[in-house]
Amino acid sequence: MRSPSSSTGSKSTGSPTAGSTSAGFGLSSEARNLHWLLTNLVEEVPGLLSVAVVSSDGLLLLSSDPARNNEQSVDNSSGPRGSSADLATIVSGLGSLCIGAAKLMDAGPVKQTVVAMEEGSLFVMSISDGSLLGVHATPDCDMSVVAYHMALFVGRAGHVLTPELRSELRQSMESVR
Repeated sequence: MRSPSSSTGSKSTGSPTAGSTSAGFGLSSEARNLHWLLTNLVEEVPGLLSVAVVSSDGLLLLSSDPARNNEQSVDNSSGPRGSSADLATIVSGLGSLCIGAAKLMDAGPVKQTVVAMEEGSLFVMSISDGSLLGVHATPDCDMSVVAYHMALFVGRAGHVLTPELRSELRQSMESVR
């Protein structure tokens, strides 16, 4: 795994999402580092179809979808319609539902949610201040590997995801619409 400063290009793994997050010119070093972390998550974990970081109010902050990151659009027919935009909506709704359930059950904060479906899996993990990391994966993915790498991302991104950085990421996502 190369650091953002030593990277000379992104490795291609043949996956529609591999290497698809671009750091974007004009972003702060923290934003570029988060893009780099997301790119590494997508490149290193087999079976990931789409990844999204969502703010506490449900807005997409970071995406593995190349169309949302100033690169050519890729038909990701195996992912949800609209790919990361729909994934962000699903992650936000599921996150809210699980938080409500945890409150009703006096079970404490939600750490992770996994939905295993016949044709895929959905993972949602809390980052910080209500932000969420959502992953849509293939049905044959190794769930423990996905969860482990998500936890690594959350551990690395959590302390960096300040209100200022969330605002910068929101603005960068809105500028590609």
